[in-house]
Amino acid sequence: MNGIRIRVRGQVQGVGFRPFVWQLAQEFGLTGKVLNDPEGVLIHALGPQVDEFVAAISARAPKLARVDAVEVSDWAVYTAPVAFVIAPSQGVGAETRVTPDAATCDACRDEVFEPGRRQGYAFTNCTHCGPRFTILNGLPYDRAKTTMAAFPMCPACRADYENPADRRFHAQPIACPDCGPRLWYEIAGQEVAGDAIALAAQALRRGSILAIKGLGGFHLACDARNGQAVAVLRTRKRRTSKPFALMGIEADLAEVAVLGTVDRALLRDPAAPVVLVASRGALPETVAPGMAQLGVMLPYTPLHHLLLARFGGVLVMTSGNLSGEPQVIGNDEAREKLAAFADGFLMHDRDIARRLDDGVERAHPRMVLRRARGRVPGTLPLPPGFSGAQVLALGGQMKGAICLVKNGQAMLSHHLGDLDDALCAEEFTKAIADCTALFDHHPQTVACDLHPGYRATREAEGMGLPLIRVQHHQAHLAACLAENLWPLDGGPVAGIVLDGLGLGADGTIWGGEVLLGDYKGFRRVSYLKPAPLPGGDMASRQPWRNALARLDQAGLSEVADRLFPDQPRETLRTAMARGINAPLSSSAGRLFDAVAALLGIVPDAQSYEGEAAMRLEALAGPPGPGYAFGPGLDPAPMFRTIVQDLSDSVSTAMISARFHDGLAQAFAAEVRALVEGGQAQAVALSGGCFQNARLLTATLAALEGVPMLTHREVPANDGGLALGQAVIALAQMESV
Repeated sequence: MNGIRIRVRGQVQGVGFRPFVWQLAQEFGLTGKVLNDPEGVLIHALGPQVDEFVAAISARAPKLARVDAVEVSDWAVYTAPVAFVIAPSQGVGAETRVTPDAATCDACRDEVFEPGRRQGYAFTNCTHCGPRFTILNGLPYDRAKTTMAAFPMCPACRADYENPADRRFHAQPIACPDCGPRLWYEIAGQEVAGDAIALAAQALRRGSILAIKGLGGFHLACDARNGQAVAVLRTRKRRTSKPFALMGIEADLAEVAVLGTVDRALLRDPAAPVVLVASRGALPETVAPGMAQLGVMLPYTPLHHLLLARFGGVLVMTSGNLSGEPQVIGNDEAREKLAAFADGFLMHDRDIARRLDDGVERAHPRMVLRRARGRVPGTLPLPPGFSGAQVLALGGQMKGAICLVKNGQAMLSHHLGDLDDALCAEEFTKAIADCTALFDHHPQTVACDLHPGYRATREAEGMGLPLIRVQHHQAHLAACLAENLWPLDGGPVAGIVLDGLGLGADGTIWGGEVLLGDYKGFRRVSYLKPAPLPGGDMASRQPWRNALARLDQAGLSEVADRLFPDQPRETLRTAMARGINAPLSSSAGRLFDAVAALLGIVPDAQSYEGEAAMRLEALAGPPGPGYAFGPGLDPAPMFRTIVQDLSDSVSTAMISARFHDGLAQAFAAEVRALVEGGQAQAVALSGGCFQNARLLTATLAALEGVPMLTHREVPANDGGLALGQAVIALAQMESV
C-alpha cells in the first residue's frame, strides 16, 4: 500500500498542531500517526483523501502556528495502521522553531470567571495560549523540558492532556488548583493569609506599590489614576520622567487613550505588546511626562485578568528592576532587589526560565520599538539568494540583541538591555549560551560592530570563530533590506540611516547618513554636516552641549550665551577649537537634542535616552513646509531661521513641525535623486530616529512615488542591528 510522509516545518510545536492534525485525519478518514521531532512535525498518513488532508494542513493551521513548508513524499506501508494516533516525540536537537508566549485566549479567560474547577485559577491555559519560551528549558517542547516539570499532573488534568479532542491536549503548562503552581500575597517576606488577588487589589486601591510576578519577570504596579502613588514609584525606582506602561481592560484603556481600529487589533494580538496610542490627558502628568502618547497593554495572563477585574481600573505596569538593570525573575531575587520599591508582592512558584520584557510597538505607522515577549523566538525568513549557513551576530552596545541564522531563518533575540550596564552585559553573555544551546546552533562565523570598545565586539573577538566586522549604518540598512526580503542580487538601494551614533568606516562618528549599497557593500553618498560633540559621551546626555556646538557653527554664539548663561561655554569652546574630547559627528540624534535644547526642552540633562527627541516629537504640530538646510545637508540656515521664529513668537509646536519636516525633506531630496538617476532601485529608512512617527511619516510623504522599504517587525533602532550584521556576514561568505 502507498501512503504519504509529510514533513511540516515552521512554528509548529506548542501550538496544538498534533491534535489539529489528528482531528483532520478523523475528518478525512485517514490512518497513520503524527509526532514532534527536532525538525518540526512528522506525519504518516494512509487513506483515499490524503490530497485534501495535505491541502488543509496549511490552509486551516492553528492560530499560533506559522507553516513555512509542507513537504510530501511516498511512504511504503507493509502493515496498514488501524487508526490515526499521536505518537511520542522523537530525537534530540533543534531544527524547528519555538513558539513565543501567547496571551490568554478567550476560552481560558472565560473559564477563570465561570463556575468550574479552574474558576479563579491564575495559571489556566491551553494549546492556544499561555507560556512557552519563558518556561522552556530544552527541545522538543515537552513538559519534562519546561519549568512545569515540577508540577505532576492530577488525574483530571492528565485526562484533558491525553484527550486529542480537548483544547488542552498536550498543552505542556496544563494545570489546575489541585496540581499546578500556587499564587500568594506576601509582605516583608511573610505570606499573608487570604485570597491573594483580593489582597493585592485592596493594596493597590490604597495607593500601595506592588511587585507582581508575570510571564517573563516581575512588574512594579500602582494605580495609574493615583498621582501620589505614581510619584512615589518614580522616586523609589529613580525613574524621574521616562513614561510608564499601563495595563487595563480595553474599555478602561479607552477612557484614558484614543484606541483606533488598528490599535485595538494590535492590542488583541497573541503577543499582547505595549502599544503606543494617543493620550486623552485623563491621567496624572507624572504617568508620561511631556508625552502626547501612552504605552498601553491588555492583561495577557489569567493572573492579570483576575487582578484587573478585582481592582477595577488602569494600572501602571512597569518592569520590576532598578532603572537600567535587567528585569527581576526569581522570587528570592525579587525579595532582595525589589523590597525597597514594593509594599507587597504577588508571587507564584512557577519558575521563569528566561527573562523577557514586554514588547513595545506602534500600530500606525506599523513598527516594533522593542522586540520582546510574544514575538521572540519567532523567526524571520531570509531573502532569496542566501544559503543555509549558520551565523551568529552580536549587535551593538545599546539595546542589545543577538541574531542566530540557521536553515534559511533568522532568530532575532529579545531585548537584552544596554550593555553599558554590567548586569545587562552578564545577561547578554548568558543569552548567547542559552540561545545557541536551545536551538542547537553551531555558528561558522560571528559578526559584530566595527567599534572595538563595544562589549558585544569584545565578546565576538573572544569566541575563537572567523570574525566579520560590520559598519554600524550598513548593518541598519541591511536589516531593513532583509526584513523586506530584498534579494541578495536585488541591486543597490539608497538608505537614509539616522541615529545617535556609530563608528564610521573612516574612523569618525556617523549618525546622519545617505548610503548607497546592499548586503555586499556600500558607499557614503552624503551626510549631515558634522559638528563637535563637546565632552564626548556627555553630549548624548546634556542637550545644551549640542545646541552650543550647532549655534556656534551657525554664527549664533550670542544666542547660546543668552540661553545657557550658567554652563561652562568658554571651556567647551576652547576644547572644541583644539579638538579635545570633542569628536566631529554627523549624528541626527544629537541634532534633535540641539533643537530641543534651543526650545528649552530638558536642556541641562536627559533622564533617559531619547527624552529630548521624544518630547520634541510630542510637541510637533501639523505637517507643512520644513526649514531649509544648506548645501551638504548643513543645518546652519535652519538654526538661524529657528532663532528668528523664536524672536517672532512662533509657537514651539510650529517650530518642531518645521524641524521634522525640513529634516525629512532635506534627506528625501538626496535619495530621490539617486533613484531617479538610476543609481538606486529603492529607498530604505533605518536607524533609531525613524522610530519617531512624525519623522517617518514626513519622510514617506516627501518620497511619495518612490519605492520604499521600512521597518515593521524588526526594530529600526540598534535592536535590529544583529539581523543586518548576520545577512552581511552571509553575503560575504557567499562571495568567498
